[in-house]
Amino acid sequence: MNTEKDFSPLTPNIVRALNDKLYEKRKVAALEIEKLVREFVAQNNSTQIKHVIQILATEFALSQHPHSRKGGLIGLAACSIALGKDSGLYLKELIEPVLACFNDSDSRLRYYACEALYNIVKVARGAVLPHFNVLFDGLSKLAADPDPNVKSGSELLDRLLKDIVTESNKFDLVAFVPLLRERIYSNNQYARQFIISWILVLESVPDINLLEYLPEILDGLFQILGDSSKEIRKMCEVVLGEFLKEIKKSSPNVKFAEMANILVIHCQGSDDSKLTNDLIQLTAMSWMREFIQLAGRVMLPYSSGILTAVLPCLSYDNHKKNTKEAASACNHSLMKLVTPEDDVEEAMPPSDLSVPDDSSCKSREVQDGSLNTSQDSAGFSNISFFMPTSAERTSVTLDLDGIVQVLDRHLHDPGTGMMTRIAVLKWLYHLYIKTPRKIFRHTDSLFPVLMKTLSDESDEVILKDLELLAEIASSPAGQTEASESSETTDTKSELQVPGSAKAVKPGPKSGDCSPSTPSMNSYFYKFMIKLLRRFSMERKLLDMRGAFIIRQLCLLLNAENIFHSMADILLKEEDLKFASTMVQTLNTILLTSAELFQLRNQLKDLRTQESCALFCCLYRSWCHNPVATVSLCFLTQNYKHAYDLIQKFGDLEVTVDFLIEVDKLVQLIECPIFTYLRLQLLDVENNPYLIKALYGLLMLLPQSQAFQLLSHRLHCVPNPELMRTSPQTALRSRRPTPVDIDYGELLQHFDRVQNKHLEIRNQRAGRSEYPDKKLGI
Repeated sequence: MNTEKDFSPLTPNIVRALNDKLYEKRKVAALEIEKLVREFVAQNNSTQIKHVIQILATEFALSQHPHSRKGGLIGLAACSIALGKDSGLYLKELIEPVLACFNDSDSRLRYYACEALYNIVKVARGAVLPHFNVLFDGLSKLAADPDPNVKSGSELLDRLLKDIVTESNKFDLVAFVPLLRERIYSNNQYARQFIISWILVLESVPDINLLEYLPEILDGLFQILGDSSKEIRKMCEVVLGEFLKEIKKSSPNVKFAEMANILVIHCQGSDDSKLTNDLIQLTAMSWMREFIQLAGRVMLPYSSGILTAVLPCLSYDNHKKNTKEAASACNHSLMKLVTPEDDVEEAMPPSDLSVPDDSSCKSREVQDGSLNTSQDSAGFSNISFFMPTSAERTSVTLDLDGIVQVLDRHLHDPGTGMMTRIAVLKWLYHLYIKTPRKIFRHTDSLFPVLMKTLSDESDEVILKDLELLAEIASSPAGQTEASESSETTDTKSELQVPGSAKAVKPGPKSGDCSPSTPSMNSYFYKFMIKLLRRFSMERKLLDMRGAFIIRQLCLLLNAENIFHSMADILLKEEDLKFASTMVQTLNTILLTSAELFQLRNQLKDLRTQESCALFCCLYRSWCHNPVATVSLCFLTQNYKHAYDLIQKFGDLEVTVDFLIEVDKLVQLIECPIFTYLRLQLLDVENNPYLIKALYGLLMLLPQSQAFQLLSHRLHCVPNPELMRTSPQTALRSRRPTPVDIDYGELLQHFDRVQNKHLEIRNQRAGRSEYPDKKLGI
């Protein structure tokens, strides 16, 4: 430094002392400066005061010489002490050069700068608050200083500043929040600890409403919650807990909508370490649960994003039990928010509440200050964000299209867990109940994946899927005809609904609103067609789950309609082997399932036009399987017709499978379902054709256990002599019915179907022999 330069009003001795390397000499110079400034204060000479401060700042504190900088710092502190309460008038000039020394490479100089600023702030007290941002900015840097002495000094200054803020009511929170939002994303542990400590202080001051600005810093708090330091995580948990308590107390004033997307992101988790990621996810999910319960329908526009985050958590194992329970509560509460009022058509549906595709998600940023795109949020690019406009905040709109896309995506994803799939199906069912008119627009796109879900390995998933499909098939909202486009694809392999199927009437209770007998809509027949097609394409599904699926549908829908429609569709099925297998499955269900008790009773006595029409409908399809046709005749007590059919079995190709079916029929005759048939064996005079039919089955069987069983049963018939028939007996044996059935025509239909089966088998075998074996009356 040039010692010949004029530094007046500072004396040459003061200047030399300020430049000295010894601290004691610099301290003596500081005392002289303090005395000098006090004189200027007494004289009210502000010009000289400013001049002294300027010299100390520019010529010393900002000097290139380290000892000069140290002298300048202690001199500025002395000026502040001398000024006392008037120091507030010169704070900008006093603080700026000191803060500049915070960046010095010399740790001792940074410590002296911290000491000088402490003295300046201690004297000025509340007057420093207009300069709080620059002080906070400087302190946040010193909090991460590697030197322990500097860090210790900064902690003293930090506590002093916190005391000043706490006791003052003039703190400018609006000006401070942008800086806080910027610094909260620091990755340095000490800086994070510093930030958290300040948020705790500000949150504790009654006159400072930090909750209003929570959307600005919430994302940063969740970032800090993932810190590797247990102490910092604990501090952050405390801060978040305090905020959540305050939210519960003053929920009407909370900006729930502005924080919804932030929670969606952190509910989804990240790629950080498992421990911290679990903590972030659990905390965010707990917040989301409270938000949905407190804000109610305000959260509806964000349903798609919430479900994107919540649904995967429902399949967590016990290691994440708390997160799973919180997610389940979120899911349940959100579902309750959807009500029939959401089914009302809007004049103009919102255009910005849609689920973006993957590419748009990556470039999308959370708005309204929720997130800064420069921060580490790339891991959440697959999350859907939904920001309502100001007009939509007053009128909450359910983003149904976005919800359906999220649900559909989870159903298509093979990695989706079982509990998540169940939740998705429950959501769809709920939407079909609460918003049927809107959701039916998506039915054509949902139908394929719902049919595919029938092949799920979980019975519980299949049950929920069937409940949903049954609701689609019976909802009044689906009465309109489905679009033709979905039926025109793959017409060669697609099963077609015959015209007669459209005429199927609901069962005798169809006027009821009970789930067991709903009225059918246009989707019912589409469902039956696609179900049979799936059974045809996936035989394993038919073998393993076919009976289970059909039995459940008979509980959920009208059993008569199901059997009537399937029989009509199978009547025109070109794959005769599948038709025979399907008829066998349906016949077994009809004869053995408790769910079909009412339908069996309806068929047992053909005394109404409806029951006769149902019998004829089933009979024509049952002809694909001769043994099933005979069992249907036994069920409907058409014993003479059963006998006539068995007479034709001699012209059929008797295979092992055929004999197995006869064996199963014999076993069924011994079951409780055919108790009435066995009791009718006591009335030989009026049931000769029943006995003849049973003897016909006996003659078909080889010497087997079934043969012995049926033979033993027939030996129990009271008087075999009465089996002889006369024309009068034959007339009596036919039960009178109000509606006549043309059994001759039914036999001809049976012949035609069996001849077609014979032709197909011959074509597959590459032979055309036995042309005389064709059946005929």
